Amino acid sequence: MSIPRSLFVLALAPLAVAAPPVDDGLPNEAKKLPFKDDARIEFVAGTSPEWKTLPKFWNEATEGATDPATGQKVTKRVVKLKVPLGLSTAPAVPTENPMTVAKWELGKKLYFSKILSSNGTRSCASCHDPKLGWSDQSKTSSGINDQLGPINSPTVVNSAFNRFQFWNGRADSLENQSQGPVGNALEMFGGGKGDPWEEAVGRILKDAELVKRFEQVFGHGPSRDAAAKAIATFERTVLCGNSIVDRAEVEKRKRLSDDDTGKNELTGPDVAKAIQAAFAAKDTNALKALKLDPEKDAGKAAVVGEQIALGRAVFFGKARCSNCHIGDGYTDHGFHNLGVGVKDGKLPRSEFGRYDAQPTGHKDPALVGANKTPGLRGLLDTAPYLHDGSETTLESVIDFYDRGGNVNEFLSPKMRDTAAEAEYRKAKAEGKTPELPKGAILDRAGNPVIPFLLKLTADEKAALVLFLRALQGDPVDATVADEKWLPGAAK
Repeated sequence: MSIPRSLFVLALAPLAVAAPPVDDGLPNEAKKLPFKDDARIEFVAGTSPEWKTLPKFWNEATEGATDPATGQKVTKRVVKLKVPLGLSTAPAVPTENPMTVAKWELGKKLYFSKILSSNGTRSCASCHDPKLGWSDQSKTSSGINDQLGPINSPTVVNSAFNRFQFWNGRADSLENQSQGPVGNALEMFGGGKGDPWEEAVGRILKDAELVKRFEQVFGHGPSRDAAAKAIATFERTVLCGNSIVDRAEVEKRKRLSDDDTGKNELTGPDVAKAIQAAFAAKDTNALKALKLDPEKDAGKAAVVGEQIALGRAVFFGKARCSNCHIGDGYTDHGFHNLGVGVKDGKLPRSEFGRYDAQPTGHKDPALVGANKTPGLRGLLDTAPYLHDGSETTLESVIDFYDRGGNVNEFLSPKMRDTAAEAEYRKAKAEGKTPELPKGAILDRAGNPVIPFLLKLTADEKAALVLFLRALQGDPVDATVADEKWLPGAAK
């Protein structure tokens, strides 16, 4: 019996090899770095006794471990990251994306590489530049083909602590956030009929070094899932703290431990001690944030300390800033309508913010025009401010809040004079014809929207701005911020 020629040819033909997955991949352990060489990264926060023993941000050590595959006892590297003073907890790390040095290196390379953009002109760092406060210091950002977007670039600093990413919160993790720009026609995707991530993975596959790194970290070639995890791992280490306010809190705790009769609140002398220590240490960054000359202004520590303490009192009191700006990062992680983008009392459909980011079936009308509360650390590097970049200085931001934002029918209750609104409704219910205060409006149901006027004095505004400047903190550590610095874990 003879074999048909067609079957004979088919038998000799090579088996088709499946194309590498674009979205994900399953690991081949043989391709990954050996267990003993795969150094992990561990955050150490101030609540740990070990924190005080760590001399710097990036600390390399060794640890004993057991190889889960062989049971062999090995000694391997571990990197311990000292969480900056003022950030009392370590960033949460997803169980499916544990942090390793090799993954961090890959993420750093992808963050600064322009390979993810269609025409090789844009990178994550294009809009989130370490030299520009991990933003771009522009009113709104420009992307591929110099197209101008509608949104101010949020900083990556301390984004590891964000409950939501993007101004409208459309991503709930750094891993999800890192996937967005690649497919955005105003950021990295130049258009075309192909899938943006399929094209991006195709470009990565042509880079032998990157392919090798993906295999060493994940046990498979480049994929969207792996790229997102790597970039998120790097971004999780962009941390900022150790501000003058944080150091003053330490001084306060020392004072209370020495004299438990003192008030448990930050005082001018507490802040002055932190400033004096900054002069002694020649901490130019902290002093210039307060507009102090490191060589000439040491005698001003007491006066400036009192001003910052006043600013803090205004922040947590009369100015009501802490209604939204709370915790280590000075954010409630919530969404509020401040009236940003309002024109003639009307909110354009393009400014619906969080409402538009919510899935159909879950839209909350209370969040129309609401955007995420940003953190307040590192503000001096991230101007202009607000999600549309409409306020150029901290002083103008304070003025914006002082007048109650921009009135519109969806204005956040936290920006409104709810007592005055109640009085208006009561008077109307009694058959009276109440007069709306200047700047107030009626919503579509005829209910009053009255902005709350802070009525801050000039001195209070100045002190509040100085307090915000005192939250500046140290620059992000050079091991993270310097594009060229790599520890050399992946070979």
